[in-house]
Amino acid sequence: CWLLLRSLATLPLRVRHQSASALAVARFLHADPRVARVHYPGLDDHPGHGIAVRQMDGGFGGVLSMEVPGGREAAFAVAARVGIFARATSLGGVESLIEHRASVEGPLSQTPQGLLRLSIGLEHPDDLIADLDRALGA
Repeated sequence: CWLLLRSLATLPLRVRHQSASALAVARFLHADPRVARVHYPGLDDHPGHGIAVRQMDGGFGGVLSMEVPGGREAAFAVAARVGIFARATSLGGVESLIEHRASVEGPLSQTPQGLLRLSIGLEHPDDLIADLDRALGA
């Protein structure tokens, strides 16, 4: 309980940083022609953007997803080439994570095979963007 209480003092700062970083990453990916689609409510063209603006005061959260052309194999290749992002399933930690969502959900998944989910941590957004740029470009 003591550790939990101690970490709550910095939670608003961490969430603000993660949200701002996620928006920067989402904007980079959205503008990148190597990415088919980005799902993040902070982007103007997201179907829920209007609601998100009204409800999400202070940021749009630290989780986003992107779809890469080429399906499962292409998504696996991108996830294998990142250096900062850890390949893991979790949300809200201090480290950035990447996962192939359909694999986690199993064979009946309706998630597109080219979709990767990103949970943004506390690393500098420029470092995360450079990492994704490298992973997409190889």
